Amino acid sequence: MYSSVRHALITSTALVLALPASALAQAAPAGEDSRQVGIGYAAEDANAQPSSVGTGARGNEAIVVTARRRQESAQDVPIAISVIGGEHIDNTGAFNVGRLQQLTPTLQYYSSNPRNTSLTIRGIGAPFGLTNDGFEQGVGIYVDDVYYARVASSTFDFLDVAQIEVLRGPQGTLYGKNTTAGAINITSRQPTFEMEGRAEVSAGNLGFRQAKAAISGPLSDRVAARLAISTTGRRGTIYNTATDRWINEQDNLGLRGQLLFRPNDDLDITLSGDHSRQDPDCCGSVLVRTGATQRPLNRQYEALAAAQGYVVSSRDPFDRRTDVDAQLNAGNKIGGAALRAKWNVGGGTLTSVTAWRFWDWQPANDRDFTGLPITTLSQNPSQQDQYTQELRYNYSGEKLDFVLGLFGFHQKVRTQGTEQLGSAASRWLLNPGNVAAGSNGCGTSASNRLACDPSVLAGVTAYNDIRLDNTSAALFGQVSWKPTHRLTVQPGFRVNYDKKKGLYERVVFDGAGNPVLFRDPLTGAPITDMRVAAQRDQLTPQRLEPRYSDWNFSYDLNVNYKVSPDLLAYVAYAKSFKSGGVNLNGVPNDAAGNPLIAVGAIQPESINHYEAGLKAQFLNRRGILNLALFRTDIEDFQALVNSGAVSTTRGYLANAEKVRTQGVEAEFSFRPSDRITVYANGAYTDATYREFAGAPCPPELSGGTAASGLQVPGAAGTPGGLSPQSCDISGSRLPGVSKWSFSFGAEYNRPANLLGQSGELYLGYDGNARSRFSSNPSPSAYTWVGGYSLSNFRLGFRSEAGFDVFGWIRNAFDENYFELLSVAPGSTGLISGQPGDPRTWGGTIKYDF
Repeated sequence: MYSSVRHALITSTALVLALPASALAQAAPAGEDSRQVGIGYAAEDANAQPSSVGTGARGNEAIVVTARRRQESAQDVPIAISVIGGEHIDNTGAFNVGRLQQLTPTLQYYSSNPRNTSLTIRGIGAPFGLTNDGFEQGVGIYVDDVYYARVASSTFDFLDVAQIEVLRGPQGTLYGKNTTAGAINITSRQPTFEMEGRAEVSAGNLGFRQAKAAISGPLSDRVAARLAISTTGRRGTIYNTATDRWINEQDNLGLRGQLLFRPNDDLDITLSGDHSRQDPDCCGSVLVRTGATQRPLNRQYEALAAAQGYVVSSRDPFDRRTDVDAQLNAGNKIGGAALRAKWNVGGGTLTSVTAWRFWDWQPANDRDFTGLPITTLSQNPSQQDQYTQELRYNYSGEKLDFVLGLFGFHQKVRTQGTEQLGSAASRWLLNPGNVAAGSNGCGTSASNRLACDPSVLAGVTAYNDIRLDNTSAALFGQVSWKPTHRLTVQPGFRVNYDKKKGLYERVVFDGAGNPVLFRDPLTGAPITDMRVAAQRDQLTPQRLEPRYSDWNFSYDLNVNYKVSPDLLAYVAYAKSFKSGGVNLNGVPNDAAGNPLIAVGAIQPESINHYEAGLKAQFLNRRGILNLALFRTDIEDFQALVNSGAVSTTRGYLANAEKVRTQGVEAEFSFRPSDRITVYANGAYTDATYREFAGAPCPPELSGGTAASGLQVPGAAGTPGGLSPQSCDISGSRLPGVSKWSFSFGAEYNRPANLLGQSGELYLGYDGNARSRFSSNPSPSAYTWVGGYSLSNFRLGFRSEAGFDVFGWIRNAFDENYFELLSVAPGSTGLISGQPGDPRTWGGTIKYDF
């Protein structure tokens, strides 16, 4: 859709590459203030040596971060923090948060589409499964001090990023209730009073093309501006035989502008705005396997497919072929504006950040994961507006530093959904009892006749109206007291108020346009007609207005000691929480068709976190080794519960009694000479449900007649057996968490001359590996994703004049792996998945001036 814009951008970027730096530099008046950025932000030297992933090390220079809302060396910050420089993001192709997980072992990213995206750190942060608007994420995303409430923002391209900090562990004191697992703190390059720019063009296989450009400089002696633009496009990686198209493509376009006003040396006022849009043909999956459930055998996938003469396009998931027949779309727009003021006053810095952000989501999905007309329409377009205001004061003294602040947040979400069933829905979804062999799945009983009558479900349509108004306010502070020059005691607190008001309303009509109801609207008598009951069971009418409001108090204490100038030891404790929420995807109904109000709202998570760590530099600071040991105990963990039906409950939230995650992390970087850089980061994470007795059952224990009373459920995967109403998964591993994860890499360079340019040749390698993980809220034998390892190489030449030309290959050994596995609705035993990217290769030309 944006091909003409993209071609124009690539052309203009190429022209910028061709311009000599001297011609552009003439725009900066002689003697102009050459500070690179505003108050509180570190400058970036475009010609500096590449940084190491994790520690951020660049030679023996200090790595400056703003993790504690002030500018300081990363090795002086007594928390676990991974630092990734902007140039390493560009070099490794990590152009969004999804790619960032390959560089930071304890960050996990899962996405079946932009809305259904989750981020976790150390195994916690968001329920695994379909997104519910009524709860908070546990990993906060911040860009230039602005909180991004929608995790969908993580699917967009990074725009002109200077540095990313991944803060691990609860950050509630300074970053808020939405950071119980950690925070991603992104700093973009700021306007400058010295003319500078950068441009980059990449091209590769699968039709990959990417262009980035940024230019910054003075408009007057007090005003500077910066403009950045980025576009990414790539052919899809899955071929859809139903539409004769490649799907799951990339089609991103982003723009950011900033205007800096500096009336004096003590005050910076920055106005910024950004807009990003995606319009890919996305998102589909492939058949991975089938597994036996407790549904009658003739109602499971293999028998149902055979009865309707359906043959899937491929049973090898790495053929990358699918035949999903419903419309696919992942239209996505996000953007906003912010006004940030930083004023040096009273020996400290007063910062005000006022921001508005929007998100517009236009989806279409195939929820049955097959080429049959089962669910023919599934879409929940959504619009969000959010407003935030933060005011904080930072003071630094010889014995005492402190931060004191206020934060306000309001969010409005409006969603309008439509779901429709097709002509194959009755046969596929309705679940009568066993029938005689050879009957082709149809028998003489009333329930069997329903299952074999397409008109029962064909055309049944649900219309959803989903609304959320979410308001939050907080007072927070943190003090760093230094009784000696080596010892620092750092307590912090946050008082938070939350109020959520929700609406979930679904009205359902049959194929003839008649309303599907539980009771007769005239007499009030229950409607017992079997056809209507079957329709209600698949698309359930419901109205629910959940509410939640509460005060919460969180606090932490960090004690750190400088054993030597290059060795810092710390211990920390945090009492934190994640706000309660409301269910906005529907909840189960009782026998009379009334929603279970008791599960409309969920309790907040209560978190106790313990951590100890060491941060060391050695060999004249050419080497860095950081270690962290952690344990997090959570009560009332917010987990996803899904009944397995198509839309009876799309997935609602409930509280698991207890969860624990614990482990150890290490980050190492070493630069033995100016020619060699190596890094290695690793994590061991043991994340388990300590107590979860009422959990949803995995597919192998689903689909049969619900056991009641003294009935004993059947063995897993026994067709026609009794299914437990819930399962006790205490002791099981949390979904999406690999016990072992690693990232590692190296770069070697040597002086060289190329085409009359002096510079250096370099060879770089970046790899990552992770052990297997569960891809279902309740562990299932069918949904373990096997461990894998990926290797990326780059070979290039960077000149002293600012040119960088390199070729790259990612997933060099063409590893077959899955990013995500999903259980198809209906307990048919179908498991679908999203294969990770195959081997890709290409080249990049960059120019900085």
